[in-house]
Amino acid sequence: MIKRSRFTLFMLMMLVLSIALYGCGGGKTSTDDEKAPADEQSSEQPVNGGSVVVGIPQDLDSLDPHKAVAAGTKEVLFNVFEGLVKPDKDGNLVPAVAESYDISTDGKVYTFKLRKGVKFHNGNLVTADDIVYSLKRCAGLLDTTDSAVVVESALTNVSDVKKVDETTVEVNLKEADTELIGYLTGAIIPKDYDKQDTAPIGTGPFKFVSYTPMESFVVEKNEDYYQAGKPYLDKVTFKIIPNADSAVTELLAGSVDIFPQLTDTLAEQLKDTFTILEGHMNLVQGLFLNNKAEPFNNVKVRQALNYAIDKQAILDLVAGGRGRIIGSNMFPGFVKYYEDLADKYPYDIQKAKDLLTEAGYPDGFTFTITVPSNYKFHVDTAQVIVEQLKQVGITANIQQIEWASWISDVYVGRNYESTIIGLDAKLAARDVLERYDSKAENNFVNYSNPQYDDILGKAIASLDDKEKINYYKSLQTMLSEDAAAVYIQDPALLVAVNPKLGGYTFYPVYVQDMASVYFKAE
Repeated sequence: MIKRSRFTLFMLMMLVLSIALYGCGGGKTSTDDEKAPADEQSSEQPVNGGSVVVGIPQDLDSLDPHKAVAAGTKEVLFNVFEGLVKPDKDGNLVPAVAESYDISTDGKVYTFKLRKGVKFHNGNLVTADDIVYSLKRCAGLLDTTDSAVVVESALTNVSDVKKVDETTVEVNLKEADTELIGYLTGAIIPKDYDKQDTAPIGTGPFKFVSYTPMESFVVEKNEDYYQAGKPYLDKVTFKIIPNADSAVTELLAGSVDIFPQLTDTLAEQLKDTFTILEGHMNLVQGLFLNNKAEPFNNVKVRQALNYAIDKQAILDLVAGGRGRIIGSNMFPGFVKYYEDLADKYPYDIQKAKDLLTEAGYPDGFTFTITVPSNYKFHVDTAQVIVEQLKQVGITANIQQIEWASWISDVYVGRNYESTIIGLDAKLAARDVLERYDSKAENNFVNYSNPQYDDILGKAIASLDDKEKINYYKSLQTMLSEDAAAVYIQDPALLVAVNPKLGGYTFYPVYVQDMASVYFKAE
């Protein structure tokens, strides 16, 4: 699920990302030299030690990082697990478990040099065998597979993962893919460890302590972490608080130190006692429509909804005017590939009514918006949309369900009419658009367009940067013209932070990085 005063800086950051990911047609080498400084100069004096409580709006769907689906789970596990590379705050993919990497000129071979001395949380050194195991597991290449492991479609292009020597691993692809590095942030885990579901072990700055479903996920400082000086905190408790009003109560009572995803109203309540930070969610928030369910299998109905919804009014009423209106399934952070289609469907009640009449619904219709109840931002958005659609004769009913039910019924089961959610993405432009491939397992909107599939395939295979840009922009235009969904905004991210704390950092992906958070010296 992005920033007004910081927007220009953010765009520059993402431009750097674009160069890092796609400027490798002639061979790409990355080393530790590309890492950003650990901390910028600040007048604040960090203090080592202490513990904080971070409120999160949903339970974790898995402790095994290769099985996690929800963005809210990944934002927490970011503190426990690392991949060969990981994102920094500027949008660069920097070496993590790997010390450096090289991409061949034909885009078909990725070679990684492993960082020396990296330990798992159980004290064992990370080996090349662990890397091979982890990557093969993520790519579905193990002899014995676990059906619960989420295999990214991009990784099905991996033909083999080889141990070259004790410090070198090679990833071979079936077809050229210059974007694969964005998918190699996946967690590196021990080869012979079978308890990731209950007692996860990674290489990150924090290690697992305990997990109580629907209550908390607790981690403590990894004393053996390879990055000197990090983390500052001794302990972090991620407290699950599905109700935003309850979160405010706990913040004011002093039992929670940090809470993200505030609405503008909640931020106003907290501004006198908490530091309110504003960033961007880097998500695509939309009213997503089941393209196979009547009446949304009719493109004119989908287009009518786009004209009937006033996106600026949603921003004004739910987010105090913050956020960035979008017109397709990509957020502005992907500067190089972003096609600005925000004006494709201006608010036009008469146009919406005309399209409904042409589609055979002159008197409107009734449908249900299924919304995860733990996300107040989405619930509030749904309430605004319900009132707006009344103007064109459409009756929308809100059905609030628990997050686990949303995953099973909507995302996996596709048993719904419409929903409001925010879609995240890895640091690869294709990841934002690939979910609309007719064969994609995560194509929960049931969008199907053979021309889209064809262009997507060409975009992924292309080694020519300009050609790839044109392909991705045409895909965004196609989604907009087909009105695959009502794309609303890349929302602002408002975070309440205890004024005693410093170091909270926004990333171009959706994470809660506690390694940079510290108590200020008094």
